[in-house]
Amino acid sequence: MKWEENVRKVVPYTPGEQPKNKDVIKLNTNENPYPPSPKVQRAIEEMELEKMRLYPAFPEQTKLAEALASYYRIDNERIFIGDGSDDVLSLAFMTFFQSEKPVLFPDITYSFYDVWADLYRVPYETRALDEHFRIKPEDYMQPNGGVIFPNPNAPTGVLMGVDEVEKIVAANRDVVVIVDEAYIDFGGISCLPLIYKYDNLLVVQTFSKSRSMAGMRIGYAMGSPELIKYINDVKYSVNSYTMNYAALQLGVEAVEDTAYFNECCEKIIRTRERAEAELTRLGFTFPKSFGNFIFASHNRVPAQEIFERLKENDIYVRYWKKERINNYMRITIGTDEQMEALYRALEKICM
Repeated sequence: MKWEENVRKVVPYTPGEQPKNKDVIKLNTNENPYPPSPKVQRAIEEMELEKMRLYPAFPEQTKLAEALASYYRIDNERIFIGDGSDDVLSLAFMTFFQSEKPVLFPDITYSFYDVWADLYRVPYETRALDEHFRIKPEDYMQPNGGVIFPNPNAPTGVLMGVDEVEKIVAANRDVVVIVDEAYIDFGGISCLPLIYKYDNLLVVQTFSKSRSMAGMRIGYAMGSPELIKYINDVKYSVNSYTMNYAALQLGVEAVEDTAYFNECCEKIIRTRERAEAELTRLGFTFPKSFGNFIFASHNRVPAQEIFERLKENDIYVRYWKKERINNYMRITIGTDEQMEALYRALEKICM
């Protein structure tokens, strides 16, 4: 068909499976196993239906922006709010990676990055992680069109120290450096304070993991006022109303309930530490994780076989048939009960 000659053709991102059967143990998409704050539930019950007929307020002018600014102790003008961190990152690619030089990111990382690069026709090159799945800062100290990486990295869970992150930012003052901190709340230390030292640093976070609101789609970026202005300009050139009324209201409750937030993060960290011990007992090895998941490989049974056999038992984990990681699985940290069921299944498969 001739019309197909004028169609943008891309290889889309493939998200983790979303099985319809509610009886499965779902450890494949890094969702939080605990519900959102009880204050979110109350806010849903008290929500004004009448407001749904109106267009929502601009995100930067809402109580959600004020709540985030208060929580992180930064100025409102340093915050951008979007429809999930994927939307924020996509807009960031469109806004900040406009050079003819290649954007740099790790060879093992969030697999949306190369999709966005292809979609927006951004030239890019990957840099290999070392044998321990660590990012090497020196690999990013060369001419480029921008840098992006998650910290902790995904799917490995490996964390870079703030001093190592700063080395990359300091070496790239002429381009924008984006640090994707989707998993930072599970034991890591954010590089956020560096945004006051480097006007080229954009830090992106999300409500999907530590705040248990993957279904509500709230993401945000923090950086210099200049960066925030530029990404807002692009956002308003695509869609004036990216955030819905419910998300803007419920997000405030999630941010302000710090006690519940801290409790859930601590529970996941404790369960992750127990999982590390159990998986080691079962013959797995893995890098130290600072995410709500573990990136594990068995010393005898191939990862794909384990993945398929777990699925037969209605336990879903994530597996990629990709070079360097095709013998690893990413296991999301669930509740203690879910993890116990996983250990029992793995004992039958691996022991």
